[in-house]
Amino acid sequence: MTGGEALVRALAVQGTDLAFGIPGTHNLEIYRHLAAYRIRHLAPRHEQGAGYAADGYARVTGRPGVALTTTGPGLLNIATAVGQAYSDSVPLLVVSPGMPLRHPRIASGLLHEMPSQTGAFGHLTAFSHRVSSVGEIGAAVARAFSLFRSRRPRPVHIEVPLDLLDTADDPGPPRTAPDQLPARPRPQELRAAAEVLARARRPALVLGGGAHGAGAEALALAERLDAPVATTANGKGAFPESHPLALGVRLHTPAVRTWLAESDAVLAVGTELAEADLWSPAPPLTGTLLRADIDPAQMYATLPAGIPLVGDAQETLRGLRDALATAGTGSGAGAAAGARAVAALRAAADAGAGHRERSRLPLLAAIRSVLPPDAILTSDSAQCCYYGALPHLPVDPPGRYLHPTGFGTLGYALPAAIGAKAGEPGRAVVALSGDGGLQFTVQELATAVALSLPLPVVIFDNGGYGEIRDEMAARGDAPVAVDHPPVDLGALARAYGGHGVRAGTPAALADALREALVTPGPTVITVPEPAAPGPETEHPEETAP
Repeated sequence: MTGGEALVRALAVQGTDLAFGIPGTHNLEIYRHLAAYRIRHLAPRHEQGAGYAADGYARVTGRPGVALTTTGPGLLNIATAVGQAYSDSVPLLVVSPGMPLRHPRIASGLLHEMPSQTGAFGHLTAFSHRVSSVGEIGAAVARAFSLFRSRRPRPVHIEVPLDLLDTADDPGPPRTAPDQLPARPRPQELRAAAEVLARARRPALVLGGGAHGAGAEALALAERLDAPVATTANGKGAFPESHPLALGVRLHTPAVRTWLAESDAVLAVGTELAEADLWSPAPPLTGTLLRADIDPAQMYATLPAGIPLVGDAQETLRGLRDALATAGTGSGAGAAAGARAVAALRAAADAGAGHRERSRLPLLAAIRSVLPPDAILTSDSAQCCYYGALPHLPVDPPGRYLHPTGFGTLGYALPAAIGAKAGEPGRAVVALSGDGGLQFTVQELATAVALSLPLPVVIFDNGGYGEIRDEMAARGDAPVAVDHPPVDLGALARAYGGHGVRAGTPAALADALREALVTPGPTVITVPEPAAPGPETEHPEETAP
């Protein structure tokens, strides 16, 4: 079996049914075998798009996303998407060829040659593994999938020397990643945490991306404790935002930050509580911080845990529920104090909204009115997303909201939506972005056309890089390189074979979105952003991610 076939067989053994990537001179032996092993392939127009699409696929399906690149520039093109997957703990496997086994250390000018692909990607991934034989390929792939299933998911890079791809040798038996029971914190830590929560008069829950899959347990615990629940951007959708205890994504607002600082017990589940989550350094806490995370290193990061709870989020929350039941305490059901506190906090947070933030509310309400409950939304590092949709477009499970947190890349929304739609073709998927962010990956409209599934792409057009323009104005600087000549994005979508319309009112946006959800291919819906009355930032006291 050639190394290329051994690689494809190894992916199929792990359950891979879809790969994203672009064929190149050095990886053709991989592509040769995909159909025989029933692995579908979707070809974005750029490797960065392939990485974002695999990321979106992984987030909505719960299965690792797989991306195939060629050597050198093809691999480096996906590096930004890998950095985003690392920041957001997404199981992404990138497979590339590499220089031949006996390639000289001194550069020889071979096509796509670079000093060390594994050296570069070893700093972006959980690990970068260069195999040395056909027989090692299956073990390397199994190692990656084992990490995805048992630890904090991070991207992995596997490099197969290009001469091994064409070399026929014994691949060894198929290797599968072993099933492992979800980790649960030690009983004494669960008991200690339950005692703190039971005594708390002002408990707080913060859910991050690691809480997805534990939403039912988080809901039950919040209701038992009568505790307000805030989510990070990555945690949006883990807890129903229509619930009276839901604060939503408002950790960046002064009112909610003060509430967090004054809570006497804070249970943080699957979140780093980092600057990317809070949009500023974490506030000092007066109460006990209980950190629940699969990653032991998070017990000492940013805000050290008063009580560490290392384990799977679902198992940890179940353990806390059992410990509270055993103690016979911690039942706040029906007290309604938490709901009253949430209502006051939401009102205080929203009262500080800027002009443009308030102007988007009717538009976001129009989007929500059209979408089914299980819709998937993807977003970008754009004002319409972090000031708009994140705090003001409610999502309840099983709906999902995918946002590029932490690394904060631009151009994520469109290709991530393509990956999400490929993974969940029966669900409505909508991409939200700005005109500046869309143009980082606008060529993926061609990929969406090839997918031939309905995909609305809602673009809030503010004529360039609105956030940076506002930050320059806040500094008293003249705007530089932030105002772009107008682009007819609808015409561009039509040039790719899709559809494009403008929607200047909430009613027009709702009508356009309704039509786009049943029209095959992408529909770019351009929403002109109203200008601010003066040189303001949305929240002068904060820095957006």
